[in-house]
Amino acid sequence: MDNYIKHNKQYVAVDCVIFSYEDQELKLLLYPRGFEPSIGSWSLMGGFVKEDESLENAAQQVLFNTTGLKNIYLEQIGGFSNPDRDPGGRVISIGFYALMPIEDQNKELVRNSGAHWWPIQKLPHLIFDHKEIIDAALIKLQQKSSISLIGKELLPEAFTLTQLHNLYNAIFQKKFDAGNFRKKILSLNVLKKLPKKDTSGSKRGAFYYTFIDNIEHNNLDRIIKF
Repeated sequence: MDNYIKHNKQYVAVDCVIFSYEDQELKLLLYPRGFEPSIGSWSLMGGFVKEDESLENAAQQVLFNTTGLKNIYLEQIGGFSNPDRDPGGRVISIGFYALMPIEDQNKELVRNSGAHWWPIQKLPHLIFDHKEIIDAALIKLQQKSSISLIGKELLPEAFTLTQLHNLYNAIFQKKFDAGNFRKKILSLNVLKKLPKKDTSGSKRGAFYYTFIDNIEHNNLDRIIKF
């Protein structure tokens, strides 16, 4: 036990990069920090890890307190441990990214926290190393999207291939050829074509699709070359 006593104690925190999708833009939930240092500055949602909880439980609690949602897709990004990263003390943060449909949020909870959804390409100035955490989260999301079909966590249950294409454009922040994208996606055989159309864009309309239940896709040839 003496070996533990002679070492300084350090704080452990989690910071959550909460992604959603709206109006053909990938969006990120930020809030004005409620305490010093840097009170009032834009920050990721986060908190200190309690003695009786795991990193994952701490991150899930942050998500629930912020959005009112449970069972959100959550993946660890990694650790951020620069000794000077937090002026308030020696804080090691473990970053997570989450994916959630924006329409499922508890709007009252989000509003009461002062949080706001920001387009990923129009982020405000952020405290500490939070931009570095976001950049790492976006790379993780792009890597995941390149080998498995993203959409179930961010799109409605029924969606068009155009909506899925626009989501990928937003995630990678570039425009993919629509014809090649459609051909690749349909070749995966993980989507079910529904007998109804979206006619808001044209009289001809576009068929809706949904994910086939209990099918996991992992394409070694990659959906997108990352």
